[in-house]
Amino acid sequence: SSSSSSNRAGDGGGAITTGKETAARVAKGQAGDAGAIGGAAAFGSSSLFLTEANAERIVNTLCHMRGAALKIGQMISIQDSAMVPPELTRIFERVRDSADYMPSYQIEKAIASELGSAWRGQLREFDARPFAAASIGQVHRAVLLDGTEVAMKVQYPGISRSINSDIDNLLTLLKIAHLLPPGTYLENTMNVARQELEWECDYRREADYQRRFRAALEADGDPFFFVPRVVAELSSEKVLTTHMVDGEDLESARNAPQATKNRIGEQLLDLTLRELFRHMFMQTDPNWSNFMWDEQRQQIALLDFGASRDFPKSFLDDYIRVIDCAARGDRQGIVDASVRMGFLTGFETPVMMAAHVDAVTILGEPFSSSEPFDFTRQSVTHRIHALIPVMLKHRLTPPPDETYSLHRKLAGVFLLCTKLGSQVRCKHTFDKLLSEYSFG
Repeated sequence: SSSSSSNRAGDGGGAITTGKETAARVAKGQAGDAGAIGGAAAFGSSSLFLTEANAERIVNTLCHMRGAALKIGQMISIQDSAMVPPELTRIFERVRDSADYMPSYQIEKAIASELGSAWRGQLREFDARPFAAASIGQVHRAVLLDGTEVAMKVQYPGISRSINSDIDNLLTLLKIAHLLPPGTYLENTMNVARQELEWECDYRREADYQRRFRAALEADGDPFFFVPRVVAELSSEKVLTTHMVDGEDLESARNAPQATKNRIGEQLLDLTLRELFRHMFMQTDPNWSNFMWDEQRQQIALLDFGASRDFPKSFLDDYIRVIDCAARGDRQGIVDASVRMGFLTGFETPVMMAAHVDAVTILGEPFSSSEPFDFTRQSVTHRIHALIPVMLKHRLTPPPDETYSLHRKLAGVFLLCTKLGSQVRCKHTFDKLLSEYSFG
């Protein structure tokens, strides 16, 4: 409804009280019970905290801070999904599906405050009904004076001002509700989320990364992926206009011939490793909808560069070593590089050390054999999940900040390959990049 969307898209202040009230009400009614259950049971389906009424209340609260909630949901689900109760996952899914739209008068106002009142003069057409929702905005179709079709992404007003309070409220809610296991270093996760959300609210930064990405693909001579052009004169900090692309999201390729699915998987993995080890920056949001599959052209358009980031050379030097050691089964090499990167302190218990090395070794499996890796048969995620409880219990330090978004991307690309049913020559792809990589 327009009233709820204008409420949510307003100044964000309402969300603050709602968050605190919900946390307080939930605490009063349920904290005793959740505390009494204690331990792992509190995170499972037996958690008394997550009654249907409470779940409903939390969904309504999180909808008022949807950008922050979706970001946290995304980070938690990739971080430690084995330990997140299914009820919490369902809550985040409901928030994701609950997009409200700004009414047209509010859209006009939002764009005018960014681009000036004469913005419509630069367009032949503008569709006031959005065709897509982004986590912190909505996307409209428009046509430039020369007939070029474009997509205009417009940010909800007030989002950037309420990031800090929204994240603080979420942190309070998750803590009071005992909704996450100890060992997840929640504050650290929230701080990384805060930083990412601030980046994503700056559409100028996103436009810069989109241009850099376009240039990188051109430098690589890549015919398979392309990045739509940014329309600079219709872009600002809170409005981003780019050329429209054809195609459907990548999920549509699930019915393609096996050879096509293998090619898509191989190209996705190749692009991911190139982003990291050749160009040293990466688009870190591996959503189906950020890859548009054009079946006619057999090409993928890449969208949404808000979560892009650079990686320091010293971090990449050690990270490529970790993958190489994992692929070769060099356990000591994994430990040495992990300590240098800050994954381990070097003072962990033997059981934690073993669990970490096992997890990294499992992740390295796709890169260890010359045979194409069959993502439909792999049990990588399942086996890593089995190690997570040990790591949560014995971990001495949170993972390096760079790894939150990096692992989200890697896990997401593995998941895309799994859902597509791709068979990918991972070792071939990695070895090629390793051979051209220069250390130091």
